[in-house]
Amino acid sequence: MSDCCVKAPQKSFFANKVVLLTLIVGSVLAASFMVPLLVAFREVFTGYVRILFWPLVLGLLVGGVIDYYIPREYVSLILAGKKRRNILYAVVWGFTMTLCCHGILAIAIQLYKKGAAPSSVVAFLLASPWANFPLTLMLIGFFGPARAGYIILSAIVIALITGWIFQVFEKKGMIETNPHTVEMARDFDIWQDVKQRMVTYRFDLLRDMKGILKGVRDLSEMVLWWILLGMTLAAAMGAYVPDHFFHRFMGKSFAGMSMTLLFATVVETCSEGSSPLAFEIFRQTGALGNALVFLMAGVATDYTEIGLLWANAGWRTALWMPAICVPLILFFGYMGNVIFH
Repeated sequence: MSDCCVKAPQKSFFANKVVLLTLIVGSVLAASFMVPLLVAFREVFTGYVRILFWPLVLGLLVGGVIDYYIPREYVSLILAGKKRRNILYAVVWGFTMTLCCHGILAIAIQLYKKGAAPSSVVAFLLASPWANFPLTLMLIGFFGPARAGYIILSAIVIALITGWIFQVFEKKGMIETNPHTVEMARDFDIWQDVKQRMVTYRFDLLRDMKGILKGVRDLSEMVLWWILLGMTLAAAMGAYVPDHFFHRFMGKSFAGMSMTLLFATVVETCSEGSSPLAFEIFRQTGALGNALVFLMAGVATDYTEIGLLWANAGWRTALWMPAICVPLILFFGYMGNVIFH
C-alpha cells in the first residue's frame, strides 16, 4: 500500500550530516570525563536524551506506519483542501496525538510527504504538542484546571488562526505549494476505497515490517539532523546559563515576555520537558502569560521546526510561521497576565 518513490543515491558514511554531528557531540561527551568544564553539558545533554528518546522513537514509528499504510490520496483529500474545515481536521488530529513536539515533527513531515498542505502541516505542528490530551492532564496538574484550560484553548486558537491565514497565503501564492499533493476527484469516497483495499490486501508480517522500517529510515534522514542540532544547542544553554537568570528577567512586563520568547527559542526541547520549566517561571513570577509564551513560542520559533519546514516545505513557509505566530502568542500571553493577574 506504500507509495512508490525513486531511490535516492546513497551518501558516503562521513557525508551524512547526522553521522558527523553525532561524532562531534560524542567526542565532546567523551572529553567531558577529562575536562570538568564539559561535565555540565554532558549531564544536560543526557537528560535531554532521556526525555526525548522514546517520544522520538514513537514518532518515527508512527511516521513509518503512515508512510507504508496510508495512501497519499487520503492525506491529500483531508489535509490538502482549501476549506476552513481542513485546518480544523488538522488541529483535531493534532489533539489526538500523544507525542511531544519532536515526535510530532516526524509525523508532520511524513504528512507533508503524503500531500498535506503547508497550512495543515503548520496547524498540526502548533496544536499537537500543547493541545494533545495527555499533556492537558499534565498541565492541569501543574497549573490547575482554569489556567491549564486557558493555555490549551490559546494553543488551539493560535493553531486555527495561523492555519487559516496560511490558507489565504496559499491562494495568493505567497507561500509554496506542496508538490506531493494528489488532485482528487470530487466523488472520491475514502470509506469505500478502504473497504476495497481491505478486500484485496494480503497481510505479510515480514513485508510489512520492511515497508514500515523503510519509512522510518527515510524519515530519520530528514529529521534527526535537526533534532540532534536542537538538542546540542539547548544543552549548551541549559548547562551554561544560570537558572536565576531565567527568573530574574521574565516578569509580567512586555520586556519580560520578550525575554521569555528569546529563551524559548533557544532552550525549547520537548513539551513534557518544557512544561516543568514553564511552571517554574509561573511559580517564580506569577505570570501565567509568560509560561504560555515559553510553551507556545518554543514550538513556533524553534530552529528545529523552522529548519525542517525550510528544508521540506520551503523558506517562505518556514519564515511565515513565526511571523504569524509570535504576535498571536504575545497577545494571548498578555491577556493571560491580565486575566490571571
